[in-house]
Amino acid sequence: MTAELHTLTGAYAVDAVPEEEAAAFERHLRGCSACGQEVRELREAAARLGSALATPPPPRLREATLTEVAHTRQWPPLVAVARRGGPAKTRIALWGAAAAAVGALVFSLVTTTTDPGADPARQQLASVNAVLTAPDASTVKGAERGTTTVVTSRGKGKIVVLAGDLPPLAPGKAYQVWLIGASGVHSAGLLAPDGPHRTHPVLADLPGGIDRVGITAEPAGGSPAPTVPAVVMVDLV
Repeated sequence: MTAELHTLTGAYAVDAVPEEEAAAFERHLRGCSACGQEVRELREAAARLGSALATPPPPRLREATLTEVAHTRQWPPLVAVARRGGPAKTRIALWGAAAAAVGALVFSLVTTTTDPGADPARQQLASVNAVLTAPDASTVKGAERGTTTVVTSRGKGKIVVLAGDLPPLAPGKAYQVWLIGASGVHSAGLLAPDGPHRTHPVLADLPGGIDRVGITAEPAGGSPAPTVPAVVMVDLV
């Protein structure tokens, strides 16, 4: 099992390992400095891929890609893979497909220049990448509605929240992110739409003692405190 875990660095670096396997790999990381170093380097490389291109993608690229995804098989035939290499290779093949999907998400964050300069959007992306590639970056996925991913760096004192496929909002409402812990409930900001199924990442300071992240549907301008039960609640590790 340990030898197989060494092969997961690439998939783990782009958050493409199933939850049960990720837990085993994280235990392995505590005693394997080589894998830890490789994960950090791969995360940094993935972030650079997302910011190194100087040419903006065509305006209709995302729409065309989603159209292709709708009728393109996303997974290889399991039986054929199993015959060649057995269960271990089957899992690795599936992780590779998931990594490709994450790569598409990274591509969606590409900036139009390698130098963030004074552009606030590019500065925001650079700050998000700094959290994602931090040596102590910890990633947790929500198991409730939608697809929520939370990345924290205690060393940098920052948190990044990415959400998609949340329930549609009523007019005049917006999703607001809350950081919850011993020090109380703190607003991290509003989730701004970035297309029909996803939002822009929220970057916020991470107060000490925060152990949960919640998302609620609030009035469009936001609220000083949650007014309704959370749509999503993610426990941090």
